[in-house]
Amino acid sequence: MPSPAWSNAPEPPPEPSPLRLFLAIDAPAPVVAALGAAMSPAPGFAWTRLEQLHLTLRFLGATPVALVAPLRERLRAIHVAPFLLPVEGLGIFPPRGQPRVLWCGIGHGHPHLHQLRQRIDDTLLALRIEADLRQFVPHFTLARLGAVSQRQLPHWLRRHRDFAAPPFRVESFSLYASRLQPEGAVHTVLEEYPLVG
Repeated sequence: MPSPAWSNAPEPPPEPSPLRLFLAIDAPAPVVAALGAAMSPAPGFAWTRLEQLHLTLRFLGATPVALVAPLRERLRAIHVAPFLLPVEGLGIFPPRGQPRVLWCGIGHGHPHLHQLRQRIDDTLLALRIEADLRQFVPHFTLARLGAVSQRQLPHWLRRHRDFAAPPFRVESFSLYASRLQPEGAVHTVLEEYPLVG
């Protein structure tokens, strides 16, 4: 008896794994130096590696590979003029309860930064890409905080209460892929997008 026709059909190739993506503005060298100088050894503070300091514009999370090419194409069409960004002020997440993240913020009232963020959100909406919808609090993550850090944190915040890094001109943003490894996340730039007015 002949085998059914479908029995010899090749197995369809497996779907490629989604990419863990985010969009960010990189910290330039003078900002990295200033932030790094504040990262003095302290119990319970897991400091961000200097080469990974960035300001996240949107965390996309697991994104289907089929959407990556159209996303990159649409991001190239974003038009926002370059702008100056001050780096000042310290904060913690969450603002209530036990702090888990220490960060350095951005000065108030930066319409170009929020305009860039809105253009990105419009792009994601057009492609039906879901993203982290939490309120946008622009910042550089300085450290993850463990239980031991809770005693040291008030002293560290008092010592650095007037902290500010040099302002910098934002001339591009980048699409990153992030791979989680046992030693920490590995970030790879997929494409950089120059800002144009």
